[in-house]
Amino acid sequence: MFDTTALRAAYDALLDAAVTVADTATAPPPGEWNADQILAHVTLVDATTIGVVAAVTAGSHTVYDTRLTLDPWTIDRAITLAGGSAGLRARISGQADAMCALVGSSLSETELDIPVSTRLLSGTTLLLRDCHCIVRARLSDRRGHPYALYPMGITVRGALRRLSG
Repeated sequence: MFDTTALRAAYDALLDAAVTVADTATAPPPGEWNADQILAHVTLVDATTIGVVAAVTAGSHTVYDTRLTLDPWTIDRAITLAGGSAGLRARISGQADAMCALVGSSLSETELDIPVSTRLLSGTTLLLRDCHCIVRARLSDRRGHPYALYPMGITVRGALRRLSG
């Protein structure tokens, strides 16, 4: 069993920050994402993560790859399909419930220690390639890439705060 207290707190902090900037967001500096793009990216990472955790639970071999979550077309499509900021926040809330339920009660200690082939990018910078990350470590590590297997990092929170002016 994985204690999801910190994971739930991270989701709550993300959603609180997203609500704060929803009506006060200013345009981001050139080259940075706006609040909706950040939230869309988080929903895409969360969906990828839920898929990886479900595959581990099912006994399947899987890969954790964040390249698609950075694609501008995919991000814009996620915003459209969710219906904008409110829909993105609702999607993240539902993903938080799913993630906490899945990792909190479905993964055994052995499954938490299964290595998963991982490719992480931040923008165009390759952070990890052909690395085998342990599921437990990625769920617990808040110091690594701010979007990897958890919903909220300092970078996301900072970006949302900068947008609120």
